[in-house]
Amino acid sequence: MTPLSRHHSIFLLIMRRLRAPLILLITILAISVLGLTLAPGMDENGQVQYLSFFHAFYFISYTATTIGFGEIPHEFSNQQRLWVTVCIYLSVIGWAYTLATLFALLGDRSLRQAILTQRFTRAVRRLRDPFYLVCGYGETGRLICGALDRLRYRAVVLEVDEDKVGEIDLHGYAADVPALVADASNPETLRLAGLASPYCVGVIALTNDDRANLAIAIAARLLAPRTPALCRAESAETAANMASFGTRHIINPFEKFGDYLGLALQSPTAWQLLAWLTGLPGTTVERYREPPRGKWILCGHGRFGRVMARALDSKSVPVTIIDRHPPEDLDHRWVQGDGTGAAALEAAGVREAVGIVAGTSSDVDNLSIAVTARELNRNLFVVIRQNHYSNGALFDAFDADFNMVPSEIIAHECLAILNTPLLVPFLEEVKQRDEEWCAWLCKRLTGRFGWEVPTVWSERINLSRAPALYRRLMDGEDVTLDELLRSPQNRAEYLQCEVVHLVRDDDDHLVMPLGDTPIRAGDELLLVGRPDARSDLDLCLSNEHALGYVLTGEDMPGGRIWERLGGRRKNEVRLRLPG
Repeated sequence: MTPLSRHHSIFLLIMRRLRAPLILLITILAISVLGLTLAPGMDENGQVQYLSFFHAFYFISYTATTIGFGEIPHEFSNQQRLWVTVCIYLSVIGWAYTLATLFALLGDRSLRQAILTQRFTRAVRRLRDPFYLVCGYGETGRLICGALDRLRYRAVVLEVDEDKVGEIDLHGYAADVPALVADASNPETLRLAGLASPYCVGVIALTNDDRANLAIAIAARLLAPRTPALCRAESAETAANMASFGTRHIINPFEKFGDYLGLALQSPTAWQLLAWLTGLPGTTVERYREPPRGKWILCGHGRFGRVMARALDSKSVPVTIIDRHPPEDLDHRWVQGDGTGAAALEAAGVREAVGIVAGTSSDVDNLSIAVTARELNRNLFVVIRQNHYSNGALFDAFDADFNMVPSEIIAHECLAILNTPLLVPFLEEVKQRDEEWCAWLCKRLTGRFGWEVPTVWSERINLSRAPALYRRLMDGEDVTLDELLRSPQNRAEYLQCEVVHLVRDDDDHLVMPLGDTPIRAGDELLLVGRPDARSDLDLCLSNEHALGYVLTGEDMPGGRIWERLGGRRKNEVRLRLPG
C-alpha cells in the first residue's frame, strides 16, 4: 500500500463514520435556508419582503454556528423569528449528534492505529541515517536499543504490546526512536518499518515467540536478502528452519550460555576475556571466580537444564539432576523434587558437590534453591538462571558466582555481530588457544584498559574508510602498526587502543600482530581501546595533515584558519576536526 493510498484510506474511514451526521447537518441547513426564504418579512416602509437565498444562507450559517450577528438586512417579522427559533433547535440537535459521533470516532482504536501507522511510516521514510529494525521491545529489545543509542546508531521498533511501546519515550534516548504497535511477523508491517529501505543495515528479531521470529527471518531473507538478520530461537526446530532459509545469525540464549559454561570449565581466562569484550558499553565486568571441577548439581531439566547437562557432560563433569518429573535418563543420577528444600539437595549430595545450577523457569524458585544450597555448603559455586531482567536487584543482592540472563546474552551477541563482525572470528580463535596464552592476553588488555567494557571496532583500509592512509600505501609508502597508532596531538604518545586481529584478502590472518607489522591496502583491523582513541585514529586515517604528523613528525599546516583552530605552538601540534 502506497503512502497516498494509506492517506486516502484514513480520509475515507473518517468520512464513512461521519456520513450520517454530515448528511443530517446538510439537510438541516437546506431546510432552514429554504424556510427562511419563504417566511415573509417587512422592510422599513412596511412592505412585504422575502430574504434572498444568499442572505438566508448567510444568516443561517452564523446562527447555526452560534456566532449570531443579528437580523439582516431588515428586522425580522414574527413569522421569520418563529422559523429561526425552529432552525436554532434543529441545528443544536444536529451539532450535538455530529460532535458525539466525532468524539466516538476519535476514540476508535482502528482510526488511532491508522493515524499512528501513517505517522510512523512518515518518520521512517524521513530517516537518512543507517538504522536497525528491532522487532520486539521486551527486556532484550530495551538493552539493544540502549546500547545502539550509546553507539550513535538509530533504531526503529515494532512491538505488539502497546504498554511497552509507551515506555520508549521514558528512556530518554538521544535520538528519536520511531515505534509502532504492530505484529512484526506481518511482511507488510516490515515494509512499513523500512525493511527495504537503503538505510536499513540490519534486522533483529527478539520477540518471545519463535514462530514470529521465524516469519521475520523468512521475510527478511526474501524481501531484503542483502540485509543481515539476527534472530532469536529457543528451540532447535526453529533454529534449523531459520538456517534452511539462509538466516545468517541465529541466537539461542540457552545454547550460548551452555557454550559459556563449557568454556569457563575448560579455559576460565578465555571466558573472562570473552565476557569483557562482548559486554554492554558503559558497564564494568567483574572478575568471576573460576568454576571448579568436581560433582555438580542441576536443578530443573527443561530446555535450559538439558543444555546445561550437555555442556557439563562435554567436559566430563559428573552431574546429579533434581527435577519434579525425573527424566528417563539413565546416564545421570537424579533426585525427585524441586531443589528449594534441603531434603532434595541433601539427597543429591550438596555437601560434597562443588557447583550447582539453579535453572528452573521461576526466578523465585532459583533464588530459593541458591540460598538453601549456600546455607548447606558455603563454598558451593552457584550458577543461577535469571529469567526476568527486572529482578536484577534481587539477584545482585544474592551475589551468585554466575548469573545467566537470557536478555543480556542475546544483547551481547547481537552487538558483537552487528557492531564489529570481525569480533566473532577473533573470539573463535581465542577459544582455540591454550589457557596460558589467554591469561597473557587478558592480563595485557585489562592491565592497560581496566575492566570497564572497552570500545571494540574495526577499520577497513580502503579509499572510503581511510582515504589518507590508503593513498600513501598506494603510492608505495610503508606504514607499520606502531607508526600509525600514535596520538595526533603528540606523536610521542601511543593511542589508547590495540590491534587484536588483522584480516587480509589473501587469508593471512594475524592475531595480536606485532607493532612492526606492515599495513597493506585492503587490510581490516579489529581494535580494542577507549572511545577517544577511536576518534583520534579516524582523524589520522582520513586527514592528510594529521597522518603526516603522526608518521613523520613534520608539521604540515593547512592554512591560517587551521592553525588558529588548532592553537599550535612552535614545536607542538594540536589538530582537530574542521568545524
